[in-house]
Amino acid sequence: MAKKALCVGINRFRNYPSATLNGCVNDAHEMKKLLTEHFGFSAKKVTTLTDSKATKQNIMAKLREMVEGAIAGKYDYLVFSFSSHGTQVPDTGNDEPDLADEAFCPYDLRENDGQWHAEHIITDDELNRLFADLPAQVTLEAFFDTCHSGTGLRAVDFAAERKPRYLSPPSIEAFLQIEALKPRGLRDLLPENENIQHILWAGCQADQTSADALIEGGWHGAFTYFLCREIRASGNTKTRELVLKNIRTALKYGRYTQIPQLECNDARKTSPSGS
Repeated sequence: MAKKALCVGINRFRNYPSATLNGCVNDAHEMKKLLTEHFGFSAKKVTTLTDSKATKQNIMAKLREMVEGAIAGKYDYLVFSFSSHGTQVPDTGNDEPDLADEAFCPYDLRENDGQWHAEHIITDDELNRLFADLPAQVTLEAFFDTCHSGTGLRAVDFAAERKPRYLSPPSIEAFLQIEALKPRGLRDLLPENENIQHILWAGCQADQTSADALIEGGWHGAFTYFLCREIRASGNTKTRELVLKNIRTALKYGRYTQIPQLECNDARKTSPSGS
């Protein structure tokens, strides 16, 4: 398989210093290491964008390059990992007006008139439209270690060694608007092609938060840490379904409340990761 990947990790946010995280940059580097050591990627085919380099413009440009390369026949397997804050915006496509769209925070996140600025936030609808252009024979495997919903904050362990990866909407009015809507989660983020269903890993359920956590002396996304640990331990021979089960068990044992999700067809669930 001809492969290309983008790994994004954002700890710092230009306009929101109080929103600083600790483990996202480590996540990006760990994902690159995992892809080169266990998924057969060459190092030059894995791009990392961290902190100030991870603006919306840069992220979307790199993703477009990947999609265009796949359309041109250069790649048939793409990986996109994203570790940062998640947030929510009102449904921008008006396709499901009672639901909130999931959104992802780049380094240059900022607000405009009480809402997240459209040019400085990445929505699930934008990613869906971009990835919809992928040819049917191309597989996209995406890993999101972010929070989907602020409702899960009620269950977060607020100890010093754990932080939720979620930013509330930037005004009381926007927050109340989102609170009246149901979280959609990431199920509809990736489009389905006729011949193949893409693969989506999410660090938590739609009504939960993902932890930015101090583990074994270093900061990581809890989901990314246990994902990498599990695949390294198995030599990438276990099915995705079993990898997911073992990650959930490890998180539960560590007293994390988040429950990671895997969205793909049954054939992909029962094949080894990276195939």
